[in-house]
Amino acid sequence: MSEALQILQKYWKHDRFREPQEAIIQSILEGNDTFALLPTGGGKSVCFQIPALMRNGICLVISPLIALMKDQVQNLQSKNIKAIALTGGVSQDDIIAILDNCQFGNYKFLYLSPERLQHDWIVERLKQLPINLIAIDEAHCVSQWGHDFRPAYLKISALKTHFPSTPFLALTATANKRVQEDICMHLALVNPKVFTKSFTRENLAYHVIKTEDKLFKIQQILTKNPQSSIIYVRNRKSCIETSQQLNQLGFTCTFYHGGLPAKEKEKNMQSWFENKSQVIVATNAFGMGIDKPDVKTVIHIQLPENLENYYQEAGRAGRNGEKAFGIIVTNPSDIAYTKAQFIDVLPDKKFVKDVYIKLNNYFQIAYGEGYNESFAFNLNQFCAHYHFPVIKAFNSLQFLDRQGIITFQSESTEKISLQFIIPSKEVIRYISLHPHDEPIITAILRTYSGIFDTETTINPHLIAKKAQVTLDQVDKVIDKLATNQCIVLHAKNNDSSITFNEAREDDLTINRVAKFLEHQNKLKEAQFDSVVHYISNEDTCKNKILLAYFDEIAKVDCGTCSYCTAKKKVQPVEITQSVLQLLENKALTSREIENQLHISTEATIFAIQILLEQGRIKINTNNQYYLI
Repeated sequence: MSEALQILQKYWKHDRFREPQEAIIQSILEGNDTFALLPTGGGKSVCFQIPALMRNGICLVISPLIALMKDQVQNLQSKNIKAIALTGGVSQDDIIAILDNCQFGNYKFLYLSPERLQHDWIVERLKQLPINLIAIDEAHCVSQWGHDFRPAYLKISALKTHFPSTPFLALTATANKRVQEDICMHLALVNPKVFTKSFTRENLAYHVIKTEDKLFKIQQILTKNPQSSIIYVRNRKSCIETSQQLNQLGFTCTFYHGGLPAKEKEKNMQSWFENKSQVIVATNAFGMGIDKPDVKTVIHIQLPENLENYYQEAGRAGRNGEKAFGIIVTNPSDIAYTKAQFIDVLPDKKFVKDVYIKLNNYFQIAYGEGYNESFAFNLNQFCAHYHFPVIKAFNSLQFLDRQGIITFQSESTEKISLQFIIPSKEVIRYISLHPHDEPIITAILRTYSGIFDTETTINPHLIAKKAQVTLDQVDKVIDKLATNQCIVLHAKNNDSSITFNEAREDDLTINRVAKFLEHQNKLKEAQFDSVVHYISNEDTCKNKILLAYFDEIAKVDCGTCSYCTAKKKVQPVEITQSVLQLLENKALTSREIENQLHISTEATIFAIQILLEQGRIKINTNNQYYLI
């Protein structure tokens, strides 16, 4: 048995590799630069984690996704593998401590964002590490034609100078041929071994269902397929409302979005993972590191921003190899609504500059100042203060984040600050009366020496670790101290945080990235047009359309998508005659026609379209069809 397979069994409990994981690992062990295109669910992380564990030294992992970095570090640590991440908002002293740990502490993995490579002193420290592999995750970000371009990725190729004999591994789940070539060029990969896996998911059926009553259609889908499901929506409000509606219809349903506190996220996710909830309604904040094999159905009830995101999100269904469904439920108004949501709110240079300047003013940052300063941030309050439209301002902050100017984390955080208002001798007396609380109180006092003199922000996770207790136990002790009037306690929720990665330079900063903004706006418009084509096209297999988008040609229809199944089932003449007979009595909606004729949605829409084109029926203001 190979050493790689032994490691896979020991840490990941799998008996065999997925194609082409083993070949990628072998290429790295031979010292080759390697490019791997593995569609979602293909197991990209194993491709660098296993060869790194087989060699002496540390693996440098470059990733733009903070949530994914944290998730992978936690997973490795749970396997007793030493891993650490250099994320945003970390002070220079803490960065030095982390890099010292990597140099002298026998760590196997160091995760960092590409923006960190823009700081020469960090690169100098990296040069001192025994790096055995450099893995670049989400490598499509290096290409201007990729759907998430970040200029900071262009700095990665400079590492070739410092680590000429260290293999580079570029990984992505979504890249057409143009983007693949761009990645290899911009990362300066030397004669790379290229591994690409087909985008075809033979067990996944792609359906586009057009309906005027989305909730009714979702109810039908979930009743017919009572297994684990994900429903993707565009915003937090839809997330909560859809979950409530489905619970009222008798489904077990929970929800997940970026604004939830960490505890509630974990609780809701576990409920779904353990199949206590059939459905999880989620925004696109849900997905990174999610690998639940028995998901039967992924439903999008609002149009996705691009086909790259849709392919990844739909691809979370059917990872156990059994038949599964990726479904978009849509109605005629969705295109206009989504265009207003995605395209009409793209910020131009003037707007981005205004947001950037106001953001600095908001936190009272002077010109030339602000480097590496972090702030709790509430987007709605900021927009209300300066009368900015929220979505357009959010897009501006996201753009500034992708350019590495700021780090914008749109996740809920709870900031806890407290101060002891009783003398230290009274604290000792309190501990004698509550001996079970001593480890936690002692950890707080030893960690925050000025906590008697001033209100101090504390890190409950750190206290839990030092006291060797759970986070819940820390919360209970703090609440008890507040109830007994031993401390003043303040907890403040913020929906995000901002870290400034550069000193403030206003025009110089924005002028430098303006060309990228213009290019990205044009790319987003083209991507949206591809989504419209995917849902609107009635003449082509949905699988063929998706594969063609990624420059892969399918010679035959899939036989399982909404187009293929409708083509098999529909006998237009008989159905259109039945529809005409129904409408002789009164005007009906498409749902009423479908229910009375006991036919599929696809067949109903197909028949209605034929009759509309023939000029034999019309639709009134109540969405009812009637005879002409």
